[in-house]
Amino acid sequence: MKVRVLIVDDSALVRQILLEGMKKDPGIEVVGTAGDPYAARDMIVQLRPDVLTLDVEMPKMNGVEFLQKLMPQYPVPVVMVSSLTERGQKITLDAMAAGAVDFVAKPSGVAALAQMMDELCTKVKIASTANVSHWKNRAVAPGGGGVGTPGSAGIAKTIGSALSTKICVIGASTGGTEALREVIGGFPRTMVGTVVVQHMPAGFTKMFADRLNSLSQITVKEAEDGDQIVDGRVLIAAGGKQMEVVKFGSGWRVKLFDGPLCCGHRPSVEVMMQSVAKNVGRKAVGAMLTGMGSDGADGMKAMRDAGARCIAQDEASCVVFGMPKEAHARGGAERLVPLKSISATLQQLVKMIV
Repeated sequence: MKVRVLIVDDSALVRQILLEGMKKDPGIEVVGTAGDPYAARDMIVQLRPDVLTLDVEMPKMNGVEFLQKLMPQYPVPVVMVSSLTERGQKITLDAMAAGAVDFVAKPSGVAALAQMMDELCTKVKIASTANVSHWKNRAVAPGGGGVGTPGSAGIAKTIGSALSTKICVIGASTGGTEALREVIGGFPRTMVGTVVVQHMPAGFTKMFADRLNSLSQITVKEAEDGDQIVDGRVLIAAGGKQMEVVKFGSGWRVKLFDGPLCCGHRPSVEVMMQSVAKNVGRKAVGAMLTGMGSDGADGMKAMRDAGARCIAQDEASCVVFGMPKEAHARGGAERLVPLKSISATLQQLVKMIV
């Protein structure tokens, strides 16, 4: 059965480009196009699409405002079409907090258009499997929804100067931006050094890390090559780079490099977790959060075989139960845990490391 898509964009040219591009995919049927959120609202009720593609910036009502009104009343998977500007990146992250499942970045030139359309078609089909029912009747605060520990911006944060003797690693993809807000938002300032791979393109990860930093008690930053893993700090893998955890004196640091795609991704959870299995072993704990596919499943199994303690997000709380399912099925994740309990569970597992 084809995925029924409604395109929402104020540009007639962009609507036509997206329409023609998605028509080439035999698994997708474009059921309509709308030039603004008001027209889209009526078409959603009438056409009942499986997925919306939504422009980030539109006159009358931008994509975030539309999502804040739409999702509590009519939850439907949404893929945002984002610009690469700083403002576009910010609004995209606001949209993810307001219920969007994923996003694609508009190409900077005609040459990259075909690649963008391939990515959009793939993400539309993934989005059609997403569970967004938890947004029904959910109140969304102005400026973005989601979960986190508010009020941390402006509070002085301190990170340990000594290298961590234990580390936490987390992998995530579709739906992961909000899942990470929940998990990292629950970490205390004293949490062991943590490294994260969230599938996200270059240009977005720094703003995402800065946002998490403002919503969390613990310090969060985009990883840079050579960053040491220290208590009280979370390192988010930079978009477009692979990241490994390597030995550094009595502890560890991260290595970022321009490696090939692994499991279809750069950064890849598999690359990170395989390095943790090799270089950290039983001194690590791991979590696999919501996401499509199997990136990191074998890496988490390697971590378990090396003595690490690992968990994965349960199906009921996942947007897409792909990566956690595979991590559990292949023996990497010991058990499936509801999202709301993952932060506390990781902290408990860290305490059990001797």
